[in-house]
Amino acid sequence: MNPTSIPTSNAVLQLKNVHYRVSSGDDQLAILKGCQLNVEAYESLAIVGRSGSGKSTLLALMAGLDSPTEGEVHLLGQNLSPMSEDQRARLRAKQVGFVFQNFQLMPGMNALENVMMPLELFGMTQAREKATAALEKVGLSHRLHHTPQALSGGEQQRVAIARAIVTEPKILFADEPTGNLDETTAAQVQQLLFDLQQQTTLILVTHDRQFAQRCQRQVTLAQGLLQDGLQ
Repeated sequence: MNPTSIPTSNAVLQLKNVHYRVSSGDDQLAILKGCQLNVEAYESLAIVGRSGSGKSTLLALMAGLDSPTEGEVHLLGQNLSPMSEDQRARLRAKQVGFVFQNFQLMPGMNALENVMMPLELFGMTQAREKATAALEKVGLSHRLHHTPQALSGGEQQRVAIARAIVTEPKILFADEPTGNLDETTAAQVQQLLFDLQQQTTLILVTHDRQFAQRCQRQVTLAQGLLQDGLQ
């Protein structure tokens, strides 16, 4: 089945003929070559593919962290193409969460301050209370005042997840969220993400096929195009 055949009535994300090219000397290197995709609300979707296939690039385009060379990305009913970076940032701030493989926590801030940061950045109310609740949700109520260097890798990733969900996003993107974790800790983080998926749409990039198979749906990125299933 082609990804475009998924019904669009309740789609929170749509890719329409998305191309992405980068300069390589005097030439243009095509990373994405016309990707089509629809994702429904509260769906869990895994994107798999070989290293270097463009999975992280695709995820960044979906979240509005970058713009396609050609085509359209519609996120939560809004076409990102004509929007400025500030407009996309405001959309992400309140409705989109993003979890990175390398956590991207601020080393000089403790766990609570890291999770409060997106709320304070956009002037949202009750930042401390909401950040505390998010950290409790990921099982870190006892680590609020620890800085990242005092936390294990799994704890750092859980802080990053708390930061991503503190605004109660409608869609959560995760880029290789367990790639830097040991097997046991990775399994715990995976379970946490699927527990959270009851409240949000989950789209993740992973090289772990077993992790991918836990999602309701899988697509493979190969030769710049998306294909349904694990190829």
